[in-house]
Amino acid sequence: MSEVTTVAALLRQGDPNADAIGAPERRTMTRGELVTLVDQVGGALRAIGIGPQDAVAIVMPNGPEMASAFLAVASSATAAPLNAAYREDEFDFYLDDLQAKALIILGGAESPARAVAARRGIRLIELTPDLNGPAGAFTLSVPFADAGPMQPNPDDVALVLHTSGTTSRPKIVPLRQRNLAASARHIAQTLALTPADRSLVIMPLFHIHGLIGALLSSMYAGASVHCPPGFNALKFFGWLDEAKATWYSAVPTMHQTILARAERNAEILARRKLRFIRSSSASLPPPVMKALEQTFGCPVIESYGMTEATHQMASNPLPPAPRKPGTVGIAAGPEVAIMDNDGTLLPRGQTGEIVIRGPNVTAGYANNPKANAEAFTHGWFRTGDQGVMDADGYLSLTGRLKEIINRGGEKIAPREVDDVIMEHPAVAQVVTFGMPHEKLGEEVAAAVVLKEGQSVGEKELRDFVAGKLADFKVPKKILFLPEIPKGATGKLQRIGLAAKLGLG
Repeated sequence: MSEVTTVAALLRQGDPNADAIGAPERRTMTRGELVTLVDQVGGALRAIGIGPQDAVAIVMPNGPEMASAFLAVASSATAAPLNAAYREDEFDFYLDDLQAKALIILGGAESPARAVAARRGIRLIELTPDLNGPAGAFTLSVPFADAGPMQPNPDDVALVLHTSGTTSRPKIVPLRQRNLAASARHIAQTLALTPADRSLVIMPLFHIHGLIGALLSSMYAGASVHCPPGFNALKFFGWLDEAKATWYSAVPTMHQTILARAERNAEILARRKLRFIRSSSASLPPPVMKALEQTFGCPVIESYGMTEATHQMASNPLPPAPRKPGTVGIAAGPEVAIMDNDGTLLPRGQTGEIVIRGPNVTAGYANNPKANAEAFTHGWFRTGDQGVMDADGYLSLTGRLKEIINRGGEKIAPREVDDVIMEHPAVAQVVTFGMPHEKLGEEVAAAVVLKEGQSVGEKELRDFVAGKLADFKVPKKILFLPEIPKGATGKLQRIGLAAKLGLG
């Protein structure tokens, strides 16, 4: 397949009669229909003075229109998808920080973003789904204009997202047309995607995992996507069946919720054989991986991504190459290396900071010279993750550098404690984190969700961990919760959890 360097060119390759975007109870949009829509939206934006350098915020629920709107805006301007669940103060921060020229919002939907746009003089564009047309079809409150194919420059910014900002003000990550095209190609190649594949898109489409890992990688390969309205564990198996999906990608918490409902959907599981399941954005506990493979009868491909890399950095390969549970696989797109604090690259087997460089890596944060000076060393981007590479080049994450617990000088990787607690048969989910301690600075704590019908006491669980780890790594406090607080994308967040749980 030719080396494309823009989203518009990526959408134009492939069969115009092939399926592109599907949704529950809707006719599927073809590739040709998608390209026509993309050109019409581009023409509409140009007619109101919006060009490739201008940020267009998109506030939409998950679904086929969010997918097609993102592809259309990213083809002709700078797409800035935002979480529709944000509060007014959050919209105010993001719309100001992005210097958004326009805001695309679902027609008739109530959202605090409307008031913010009005106050800031940002042009409001209403999007109305065309329910008589195919999945993903819509009209805008500005007239469509067919201005011919988009001709963006590969170095134009196609997508801007913010970092999660768990420890500091969120940073703007600009991703260029060429970054998106390269990452979509890397993922499509890793997963050997073909036009026969169809992804069930359950990741939010304001997050890099959903946008690139599921949607754009499929478009690159000439494959199709099926976009239900967000993630719903009760409806997941019905959607999987209706879509005739060949794969899906999700975060570990979603996989665990899906597994909990698998027994009740044995008929669908027997009928719908997936080619593979993909997991990314957080570490997949090996017992969960094993249960998924047994339940679905297909390989689970764990990969490693981040916004600054336009998602994928490393991935376990498809069979017959070995998958190593507990690792995030081999370099899968950019070059991946391990670096020490002084900027020296370390040999395999030594632990240090994971660094990357390649065509999918951001050129730097917007308007933030200090963050860029800290993030880049000798042309390598510092991920902030600690890891080690084995003799075969498989990468294991040992923790997020900012999440490492410093207990009176003893450094503890929360992941290591998570993995041991997950081995207990009563435990469904765990997140280990640091809580403040007046003498030691930090002490080890863990939040645990038990499996339905199972029970275990705090002392018993601490004794279980003490049998496998040094005393200083054993959590001094274990909280049993019905649910662990998660971020907007379903990731368990260690940073700030102590305060959230009242352990400040």
